[in-house]
Amino acid sequence: MQIRPDMLMADIIHLNYLLLPVISRFDIQLGFGNKSVEEVCKENGVEVQFFLEIVNSFHDADYFPDKELQHFRLELLVHYLQKTHEYYLKVKIPQIEAYIKTLISNSKNYNKDNLSLIEKFFGDYKEELIAHIEREEDYVLPYVLEVEKIFQQKKKDLDIKNKIKNYSIDDFAHEHNNVEDKLFDLKNILIKFLP
Repeated sequence: MQIRPDMLMADIIHLNYLLLPVISRFDIQLGFGNKSVEEVCKENGVEVQFFLEIVNSFHDADYFPDKELQHFRLELLVHYLQKTHEYYLKVKIPQIEAYIKTLISNSKNYNKDNLSLIEKFFGDYKEELIAHIEREEDYVLPYVLEVEKIFQQKKKDLDIKNKIKNYSIDDFAHEHNNVEDKLFDLKNILIKFLP
């Protein structure tokens, strides 16, 4: 079932409560009463169609609006990614660290070594993730916005042409996969080796 603009915002949370952190990345706060998705988005200055594409892609794993996303200004996506980075840095990473500390403090002595290794693995992962996010914030996202600006102005700019040749978005995508692979490795270690 796809989320539509005429649905009540409260109903989409009842439908899938895991959308709460996604919705919060749009700076939409709870307490929207019986307002529709469209009404809440308009009140919060959020582009309705962009919101729908994002929440539907999280709601339905088989839904990815590849072509639809190409019609939005990149600044919408960049802002959303910045809010996502903020969520990971301020909420998820501290939450995972707290879970690992709780595991260690509540474990039997025979698990302490394994858990210490997991804590170290996560510490290394956290450092890599933070560096990755900083690289996105400082280089990749401004780069994307710059390319869009040049494209919109229909200017031929030799500097940007050279930037694109020297660092394509494909290079970044490869780096992004490495970060995701390590998180999968951590999850795999927890599943396989912790009783």
